[in-house]
Amino acid sequence: MRLFRPAAALSAAVLLASASTFALAPAAHAAPAKKDAATTAPAAGAPVAVDPKTANPVVASVNGDPIRLDRVRAAAQALPDDMRGMPPQMLFPMIVNQLVDQKALLIEAQKEGLQKDPDVQKTMQGAADQALQNVYLSRAVGPQINDDAIQAAYAKQYAGKPGEKEVHARHILVADEKTANDIIKQLKHGADFATLAKQDSTDKGSAATGGGDLGWFKQGDMLPEFSAAAFAMNKGQISDKPIHTRYGWHVIQVLDTRTSTPPAFATVHDQIRQKLIQQDVRVVVDKAVAQVKVVRYNPDGTPVSDKVPPPAAASAAGQSPVPAQAAAPATPGAPPANGND
Repeated sequence: MRLFRPAAALSAAVLLASASTFALAPAAHAAPAKKDAATTAPAAGAPVAVDPKTANPVVASVNGDPIRLDRVRAAAQALPDDMRGMPPQMLFPMIVNQLVDQKALLIEAQKEGLQKDPDVQKTMQGAADQALQNVYLSRAVGPQINDDAIQAAYAKQYAGKPGEKEVHARHILVADEKTANDIIKQLKHGADFATLAKQDSTDKGSAATGGGDLGWFKQGDMLPEFSAAAFAMNKGQISDKPIHTRYGWHVIQVLDTRTSTPPAFATVHDQIRQKLIQQDVRVVVDKAVAQVKVVRYNPDGTPVSDKVPPPAAASAAGQSPVPAQAAAPATPGAPPANGND
């Protein structure tokens, strides 16, 4: 499993300080020169000078091959958030030990000549190719993803625009229309919605914890049939007839409605940044592909036609001219994506 690189980088200054202390520790036994503390103490906030010779010191060696601080910094960049939050005095030796282990394993692999194995060479070449692609994309896209670009995207998407309508609703989900109509009749005669939800709803998640309460949601959060009904209703209203979706028959009650306010910049900063990265990466990739000649083949070795059939032709061939959604919107009664209740 690959570890995601966190957005916030571990402070290099922290590691540098730890390594500098490590590198200079032997000098602590020397008798310090007697100087006036007032003249030697640095002023508050003054930058601490770093000796270039100790800026990237050796932190370990394996068979005489040095491991330097920059390797520790690079390894720290790949750590997950929970590990990056560890105290430096714990994190620094842990990373050094990991690098020592890796170096020792590499030496043993080289002793066995694994680097000459054709399959290993293919794997190594693939890793090298991937590294080149990643560096190229990083250098092509990285400079464009800055605070000014993120602010501009935020202003374009949210600034001066009205908020989106939201509905707070609850529902009772059943398997057939007859049962749903019977529940509507009971509700019209004063039955308690939450009680019926706990008793009859097949959506046990919302029924057990909140009497069918779905919380606040936007129109695009639910399947079209469910949203169309819920957003056409008034506060306190119960649906006059059941609403059918692929999960069954719903009886809906709208508890409240509101217009949401645009999100604060800080709350969507990372989301916008990720979207800009995806967009810019796509531009770079498309440009690269446009500059090369690509020939594709079917599994049987026959060339793939570059011509895309028009919608009418696609329909005639039994294909849908409208691409299916990658993931259906959330719907009451649908099992969670991870399969857990």
